[in-house]
Amino acid sequence: MTRALVLFAHPCPESFSAALHTTVVDTLAARGWEVDDCDLNAEGFDPVLREAERRTYHEVGSNRMPVARYVARLEAAEALVMVFPVWNFGYPAILKGFLDRVFLPGVSFTLDGGHVRPNLTRIRRIAAVTSYGGNRIRARLTSDPPRRHFTRALWHVCRPEKTRYLALYGMNTASDARRGAFLNRVRREMDSF
Repeated sequence: MTRALVLFAHPCPESFSAALHTTVVDTLAARGWEVDDCDLNAEGFDPVLREAERRTYHEVGSNRMPVARYVARLEAAEALVMVFPVWNFGYPAILKGFLDRVFLPGVSFTLDGGHVRPNLTRIRRIAAVTSYGGNRIRARLTSDPPRRHFTRALWHVCRPEKTRYLALYGMNTASDARRGAFLNRVRREMDSF
């Protein structure tokens, strides 16, 4: 049985992101996956990297103590799916904080002579499921930071066999039919993930 960590980052249960999250979790579970559903807002995850944590950031072992529960969940995963909206052409603060506080040296990467080496190679599949208020052109004009980070930096620390970045652009003007079509696309992708 494959274990997937699903990171969900939206505070409102009636949001389109919440519908995407439900679709991801339900589809993976129906395929027989073991799903670790991590709703960052519901769990009250603290995204702030405080002074003491920053000072011990490079101390492998002790650096994971403040977030040990989340590190254990990440290290147990064979797949990682992030479900989030793009706000101000970036991740929601709670998800960015998760990446800052949990993707630590000795957890997601090791430093070898100044070079970053991947350390989450147990994760064989990664996917992002997201929506953008603006259209694809606006995202490209800003170099689409979430897509670039996900498909480059996050990819680098995992080196997965399969990477998917599923994005609905133009969410602010998307019709019900277009949103429904995107939900179906997410369902199909997760069914073959």
